[in-house]
Amino acid sequence: MTEGPAAGRRPGPLRRLYDWTLALAGKRHAVWALAAVAFAESSFFPIPPDLLLIPMVLAQRARAWLLAGVCTLFSVGGGLFGYAIGYFLFDAFGGPLLELWGNEDKLATFERYRDEWGAWIVVAGGFTPLPYKLITIASGAGQLDIGVFILASLLARGLRFYIVAAILWQFGPPARAFIERHLGWVALAAVAILIAVVLAIRFVA
Repeated sequence: MTEGPAAGRRPGPLRRLYDWTLALAGKRHAVWALAAVAFAESSFFPIPPDLLLIPMVLAQRARAWLLAGVCTLFSVGGGLFGYAIGYFLFDAFGGPLLELWGNEDKLATFERYRDEWGAWIVVAGGFTPLPYKLITIASGAGQLDIGVFILASLLARGLRFYIVAAILWQFGPPARAFIERHLGWVALAAVAILIAVVLAIRFVA
């Protein structure tokens, strides 16, 4: 059988980074790797921590809540680092990072929604597959209130990672394919419900 033209092609740098991140789940100090990836993804790393969280929870379902907690806390910590980059070093580092990952054109859109929705845009960006690093750096650049930013990030990242952990804890390996395939849609649906609740509160109150 003749191999296709892509058979001997070396994987690109992003694919190699993806595979390297996935391999960390089987390492001895995987929890620290999870913490490091969760921290870095919030400001400059392109691979989401879910990639590590999913196999680690499947391997140790009794530790699902601990792993989700580690993911949440370090992701918020990384978000504060991204906020600081945007606040103090946007021209030197923040702008170039957004440009590196192709998010610079989304900054104006974020600023428009931030002015209208405030902290809820942080919740939406932290919970969904939207680039959270864009949210953190842009929040710092726009000087969004730091307390509001922390609370919104804790809510968003906590919901995301604990929902993933809960599904895996309850259903085990069969849930992995579903989460990996539909995480974006599930997250977006949850945010849509959240926004509907917020709108109801705003217009009824």
